[in-house]
Amino acid sequence: MVHPRLFRSGPIGPWAAVALAVAVLATPLVAQKPATESNARARQYDELARDVASLEKHYAVLKKVVRLVRPAVVHIEASKRRGGGEVEETGSGVIIRFKDGFFVVTNRHVIRGAAAVDIKIKLADGRQITPSRVWGDPGTDIAVMAVSAPKLVPARLGSSAKMEMGDFVLAMGSPFGLSHSVTYGIISAKGRRNLQLGNTGVRFQNFIQTDAAINPGNSGGPLINLRGEVVGINTAIASQSGSYEGVGFSIPIDMVRVITQQLIEQGKVVRAFLGVSLDANFGPARAIKLGLPRPQGARITGITDGAPAQKAKLRIGDVIVQFDGTRVEDDSHLVNLVALTSVGKEVKMEVFRDGKTITLRVRVSDRSKFNAD
Repeated sequence: MVHPRLFRSGPIGPWAAVALAVAVLATPLVAQKPATESNARARQYDELARDVASLEKHYAVLKKVVRLVRPAVVHIEASKRRGGGEVEETGSGVIIRFKDGFFVVTNRHVIRGAAAVDIKIKLADGRQITPSRVWGDPGTDIAVMAVSAPKLVPARLGSSAKMEMGDFVLAMGSPFGLSHSVTYGIISAKGRRNLQLGNTGVRFQNFIQTDAAINPGNSGGPLINLRGEVVGINTAIASQSGSYEGVGFSIPIDMVRVITQQLIEQGKVVRAFLGVSLDANFGPARAIKLGLPRPQGARITGITDGAPAQKAKLRIGDVIVQFDGTRVEDDSHLVNLVALTSVGKEVKMEVFRDGKTITLRVRVSDRSKFNAD
């Protein structure tokens, strides 16, 4: 982790420091009208003050959001043994409440390889605690830690599905180790998938893209809407330099809810299985050629024997255009939708076949029973 260096202009002796402090205290910190200021400029300042007063009511919303959410945001330091030495990774997290317990949600890559006793969680009030248990899901890069301490403040979780492009958001975390930093921006896009995220192995992607500044150390921190609700967990950036360049990615909180609940209750994530192979090259041009009313969907190229897809009478060449009430954008979108479906749930699908749309029902199974990767 790279830390910014803070420079001083030169040494200050103790008496000089006292004299400087006295001089500062003796100077009134009150805006005064200069004697030479013209009446015209004075009127312009007064007019500006009135204009800004109306804007400050809106700015006050951001301050309220920060005050509400800040106590739920934590700074994380994880000591890891790597290559015969010890490496310290820093990141962020957010406190949530689930049933009767408190937990910290973060990114798996922040704490991966660190034992619970080697993880330090620093609260907004300065206290430091250690998690009692740690779980992680490689497929989504989500991790959750069980914590216990007096007067913990959980965040309120919102709905990422309700967020739209252009909505204002704040990111809070520890960029370059500077804990509880806040940045501001908008949602630039939703449903970003197929991102190359190094060697993290994040297979199930459905990222929110934001231009709120995210840097190393922000990982695991919350993306927050103007209601003070967490709508995402900040995870990655697209950058040539390794630092903020206007493109950051957050895991939608709707996905985080599903994963964290399974990790807490079962200790692992159990994913649903449909049992189809999909055409990765199927796009708008081929969709239009087939006669689909919209250039979307996931085209089936293979079906696993005995899988739910076979039992539901899906066929090779079918294009799944809707799954459990959600319009399917492409093959990776369908993979995400199936993976986040509860095992055993019966789902309605809309399928485009032979020039028309039909409705089928499928009961998804446990992915692990089919030795699927």
